[in-house]
Amino acid sequence: MGTKQFKGSPMEADLARADSLAREIFSDVANKWAFLIIEFLGDRTLRFSELRKEVEGISHKMLTQNLRMLERNGLVERNVHPTVPPRVEYTLTEAGQALRMTVDGMCGWTRRYLGHIEDSRRRFDA
Repeated sequence: MGTKQFKGSPMEADLARADSLAREIFSDVANKWAFLIIEFLGDRTLRFSELRKEVEGISHKMLTQNLRMLERNGLVERNVHPTVPPRVEYTLTEAGQALRMTVDGMCGWTRRYLGHIEDSRRRFDA
């Protein structure tokens, strides 16, 4: 299954337009919870409870909302196993894996410049 390329109007992908679909997608995936979910799923398949333990501090509600949003955008696949109780697993799709490269870059950038940012904040707040 390959990633589908955008076939809408160029205006929907125009980043300069306030009503651009691209901006909506940015808003969806560029939040701390989505970034962390993508990072922790990585190359693994995780159950909801496992993912919640990995993403420290996320509430049940926020994890559910973000997983649904990521699934809606085709970045996460939800697999329900017909057991009692049902077992639900999440994994990144091909598009999610592609986005993970960007997320990994952001995580690496954050680790590299965290000290610099902390120093800058201290100076600014003084």
